[in-house]
Amino acid sequence: MSSDTTLDVRDGDEEPFTRITAALSDLESDETLELVNSFEPEPLYDVLRSRGFEYETERVTDDLWRVRITRE
Repeated sequence: MSSDTTLDVRDGDEEPFTRITAALSDLESDETLELVNSFEPEPLYDVLRSRGFEYETERVTDDLWRVRITRE
C-alpha cells in the first residue's frame, strides 16, 4: 500500500538538506515524499536524479513550493 509523507523544511533548526536526505533514505518504492519549501529547491534535482528518484514540482505561490518525490 502506498503512502505519502510530508516534510516541511521552511522552518527548523537543522539544515534542510540533512532532513531531506534522511527522509529519502527511508522512502520505500511505493511511497511518496512531499517536500514543502519556501523556494524552488533546484540544487536538489541533480541529487535526486543521481540517487534514482523522480520528482514533480509545483509552485503554489511565490514562497510556497511542493515537490513530490518517488523512487524510479
